[in-house]
Amino acid sequence: MTDAVVSLPVITSPLLEAAGVRHAFFTRQGGVSTGLYTSLNVGPGSGDSPEDVAENRRRAAAHFGLPHEALNTCHQIHSARAEIAERPWGAARPEADAVVTRTPDLICAALAADCAPILLADLASGVIAAAHAGWKGALGGVVADTVAKMESLGARRDAILAAVGPCIGPKSYEVGLEFLDQFTAVDGDNGRFFAPGETPDKRMFDLPAFVLAQLAAAGVAKCEWVGRDTCAEADHFFSNRRAFHLGEADYGRLLSAIVL
Repeated sequence: MTDAVVSLPVITSPLLEAAGVRHAFFTRQGGVSTGLYTSLNVGPGSGDSPEDVAENRRRAAAHFGLPHEALNTCHQIHSARAEIAERPWGAARPEADAVVTRTPDLICAALAADCAPILLADLASGVIAAAHAGWKGALGGVVADTVAKMESLGARRDAILAAVGPCIGPKSYEVGLEFLDQFTAVDGDNGRFFAPGETPDKRMFDLPAFVLAQLAAAGVAKCEWVGRDTCAEADHFFSNRRAFHLGEADYGRLLSAIVL
């Protein structure tokens, strides 16, 4: 397949756009996968055809005018671990949940299907990152480790800009009280990210607000959520929770990417 430039439908962050950051929050549109994975599924861990996933990843890299080898994603494990990349990883993906680099034309990317993807940049220092923040990683400290790794490469916390991409929204994320307890056990103030659910034993969790608070706590200068709910917009996004509610056997993965 060609590595020629491919224009795909993407969502961008006004904050990152204004700063001239090359980035994209890809939707599920513009790929070759079929069925449950229609159509831009980029997840090697899904049950999709490996050939289709590879072609979709090639298209995503080509959106930036780069070869597919430039696309670095982790074997994501819902951890708080960020890895620094100096060259393409290829199939040797480390077990981690964030990619940090200062290497031009090396794409830092994160996969998600309800979890919050985060793209970060300090262009003055030439350091970027992409992180995958599900509730476990966000609570465990993936934001803090990503920012620390960026700082180790020369980034300044007060110069970092960050955008949280499409993820499950506060009106879609119903959880039980035991979930709330895990957050308040870490910090009692975390209760502010939960609203009443439909029944007394349920709460609605605001994942993007929690991630934005983690970014602010890490000293990130400016950050925003792009305001798109993956669970609520089936035509545009894959969603783990929606697939579960529909009784589907699997789901595709979305890509969020940034490059110097």
